[in-house]
Amino acid sequence: MTDTSLRIGFVGGGNMASAIVGGLLGSGHAADRLLVAESVDSRRTELAVLFPGIHIAASGAELAGNTDVLLLAVKPQQLQLVTSSLAASVGDELIISVAAGMTLERLDAWLGGKRAIIRAMPNQPALFGAGMTVMVGNARVTSGQRKQADYITGAIGATGWVDDESLMDAVTAISGSGPAYFYLLAEALEANAARLGLAPDLARLLARQTLHGAGLCALETDEELTGLRDRVTSPGGTTAAALEALEAAGIRDIVAAAVERARLRSIELGREES
Repeated sequence: MTDTSLRIGFVGGGNMASAIVGGLLGSGHAADRLLVAESVDSRRTELAVLFPGIHIAASGAELAGNTDVLLLAVKPQQLQLVTSSLAASVGDELIISVAAGMTLERLDAWLGGKRAIIRAMPNQPALFGAGMTVMVGNARVTSGQRKQADYITGAIGATGWVDDESLMDAVTAISGSGPAYFYLLAEALEANAARLGLAPDLARLLARQTLHGAGLCALETDEELTGLRDRVTSPGGTTAAALEALEAAGIRDIVAAAVERARLRSIELGREES
């Protein structure tokens, strides 16, 4: 079976599921090999318009056992109810969950045990095909199933793996929450551009295009970030003065504290959902 012939089911038809479906269709996956279960009537109608030819169902039980891969794209607080309702129907398909904080052990227990399960953490840019998804699988996941997971999540951006599930909390703190950190910096740049007298529209464009362009520079070269930064920083120049101010304000310690707070909160959220 080729990747493009996989029968892929999605339980939940929200933004992330839609992004993956759209990415798969864009890469040539056949619409009739994609199935989406969505409980909200109006959303099912929207999905039918957005993605002609895909199969749409009202519940995940209609999909379970009829797919090669079943992707759970529901909110963490809904996951126990959803997985418990699927336990009797799930066959030997690969299960992928994108719910933050939900451990492999817990998912396996809710699904009745002895399942091949992958836990994935995508991020918001996946909605535009520029996401970062990190995954971890349990011992039942085969190398072929890992390739299937790479194929599916690769439709929304880059992918990576960890072997230690506890590292998923660090992933959440870096790439899961990370886009918000950059948005905050861009917000501050935009506000200061306006403070310095630039027109609001130009201030907005300067902040956002600079964020976008810096990201492209970082991705499109093998050069270290330090080297890219040095290329912008002339000795005694404006960038050097700005970086000195950031270093004096403890920018590195601030980032370290923010990431650690996010990591610890990820751990807490997983426990709260127990």
